[in-house]
Amino acid sequence: MSEVRKELGFFEAVNQRRSVRIFDQENPFDHKVVAKCLEAAILSPNSSNLQLYQFIRVRESSPLKDKLAQLCMRQKAATTARELVLVITRRDLWKSRAEANYKYIKSAVQNQSEKKQKQALSYYGNLIPKLYKKFPGWTLIKKLISWSVGLKRPMVREVSETEVRISVHKSAALASMTFMLGMKASGYDTCPMEGYDSKRVSKLLHLPKGAEICMIIGCGKGLPEGIYGERFRVNKSDLIQEV
Repeated sequence: MSEVRKELGFFEAVNQRRSVRIFDQENPFDHKVVAKCLEAAILSPNSSNLQLYQFIRVRESSPLKDKLAQLCMRQKAATTARELVLVITRRDLWKSRAEANYKYIKSAVQNQSEKKQKQALSYYGNLIPKLYKKFPGWTLIKKLISWSVGLKRPMVREVSETEVRISVHKSAALASMTFMLGMKASGYDTCPMEGYDSKRVSKLLHLPKGAEICMIIGCGKGLPEGIYGERFRVNKSDLIQEV
């Protein structure tokens, strides 16, 4: 008999979502829901629409699942997960993703003014390459350009290689949160994990050299004992300010 799951509204999903560390092993798990939520996740906002991330699914039936769980420091959120979803960043794909945006704008955006089209094409054909290219000394040059332009007008300051890398991870994290909320809205639970041996995981899954792991998300139907206590947050006045 298939499981009947009630879909939650947005605020219900936000309020009920918890990082669940022990998942049910007995009842059926619908892997199609994971696919649906990942398709929703790729609609998330991301820096310059470059979409420099990928999701790798490792189902419970995969021969790699137990090995991967062991590399997640044997956390119960990994060993009991019905599926593990790796969120990896692909900064190395910036060129092909920029070209895809360039071609889209050139062929599909015909209702914009010529000036706006040129600006958009220049963004992907000129600015993005300057920001994402890598060669010795380029970070220092970018920082100097940012500093000098910033003397005259507002200017983006986060242009170093480290800051670009952080931006890519932020985009991956936004997609990850969409995925986890989608799973909760669909009646399932998740647990994002940062405790793993990134070097061994990359080797196990033969990740490309330019790939970095943003997080690994355990998925399943959470058990009550998988929630370790009541949710705690500091006072909202410490987190939300108005000026």
